[in-house]
Amino acid sequence: MTRWLPYPRLSVALLALWLLLNQSVGASHIALGVVLGFLAPLVMANLEVPRAGWRRPGAVVRLAGWVFADIVRSNIAVAKIILRPGPLCHTSGFVTIPLELRSPNGLAALACIITATPGTIWVRLDSAEGLLVIHVLDVIDENTWIQTIKNRYERLLMEIFE
Repeated sequence: MTRWLPYPRLSVALLALWLLLNQSVGASHIALGVVLGFLAPLVMANLEVPRAGWRRPGAVVRLAGWVFADIVRSNIAVAKIILRPGPLCHTSGFVTIPLELRSPNGLAALACIITATPGTIWVRLDSAEGLLVIHVLDVIDENTWIQTIKNRYERLLMEIFE
């Protein structure tokens, strides 16, 4: 890592991604990919993005498994709600979840997980109070949602990032 190339792996990844997206290894595409791979990390360095370090690879694997299973399960549940004939009989609402997680990287990962799961949306985070508000398409039991977020996601994210 140098001043001129603060994130070398990001530079290489951006070049590779650029070439893959353009499906070409022509000189002009390589040159533009190198420029993007050089400029984007410089911008990121100016943003002072905190470095993400994973402490427990096993927790990452468990978290990925939970997320995958929950996304599949949520897709099925949302499809049943939408495709059910007759009037819609679900109760959508907001759920407030107290969080202990404080890591910016962990919170970003939690936001991605919640937003990627059908039927849930990240609404607001009060970082001073440590309260997360999510919107749920079908709130059957608010405590179940709180325990799911805290036990499945927050606990593992704290193991990984804190």
